Amino acid sequence: MTNFSPINTAYNTVFRPKKLSIGLVVPLESYASGSVPTMTRHLERVRLVEDLGFAAVWLRDVPFNVPSFGDAGQMFDPFVYLGLLAGQTSRIALGVASVILPLRHPAHVAKSAASVDVLSGGRLLLGVASGDRPEEYPAMNMSFEDRGDRFRDSFDYIRSMADDFPDYETAQGSSRGAIDMLPKPTDGKLPLLVTGGSRQHPDWVAQNSDGWITYPRDAASQAQAIAEFRARVTAMGQPDKPVMQSLYVDLLDDPDAVARPIHLGFQSGADYLRRYLEALQDAGVNHVALNLRLSSGDTETTMKRLANDILPAFPTERTSHV
Repeated sequence: MTNFSPINTAYNTVFRPKKLSIGLVVPLESYASGSVPTMTRHLERVRLVEDLGFAAVWLRDVPFNVPSFGDAGQMFDPFVYLGLLAGQTSRIALGVASVILPLRHPAHVAKSAASVDVLSGGRLLLGVASGDRPEEYPAMNMSFEDRGDRFRDSFDYIRSMADDFPDYETAQGSSRGAIDMLPKPTDGKLPLLVTGGSRQHPDWVAQNSDGWITYPRDAASQAQAIAEFRARVTAMGQPDKPVMQSLYVDLLDDPDAVARPIHLGFQSGADYLRRYLEALQDAGVNHVALNLRLSSGDTETTMKRLANDILPAFPTERTSHV
């Protein structure tokens, strides 16, 4: 196989079998001492990410600033912000990792996601999750314990909206083909990437997802986790599917600097980071979203050094469709 089953422009370019691509997580700044970013020059920096050749930018769905979580993300609603970024960029993939399905009605998610996909020319990647911040659920009068059931129900609802005049019945709504939802995704389907287990059986994730967003591990453990996922995909009669992860990095000036652990990642020189990413590629990871929140260097300088020292080892072919 030379490609995963095609979906849209973003999915087809960011994810390639046995290849790794690199993206960056928004906010594109360091804010290690607090939970709220400044969003300084945020549009300028996203455009720079595209110009430098990164494969994707990734937003997060953080409806409330929860002190115990310690990170307010990009603050802006992801779909509103994606709409703005779709008009500010022309090539880079626009991802969310991940929309918390139990906290949103799936009709709104399906409509918003398809709108971004069409407006951006097929550049949307939609991560979905069941959520892990209990404090948010009572604020929306939602139960935390049954979020896995609502996640699965929402997932099915969103899938059905790609059909013309869909006939569906879920716990969150039903129709017998009398009404339709527009627009439809650019290529007839939204790429839905499931984060972690999302309180589902691993076989369900293997069967239903378009890819798996997993958490940082050492390369050997990641290889084992990915092998188990892909074995389940095969056992469920599915074609191969991509795997991605995030990684916090603090890139030091000295390219030979040894690695030191930080939260969900490490501080190091470029040589160690490149070797580590190559090991992840060998382990079967298809995309890594680098997070600069704990970076000690100037943001633009770090982005340019990543582009110069790291990206050449992990090239991505991109075509403008806008």
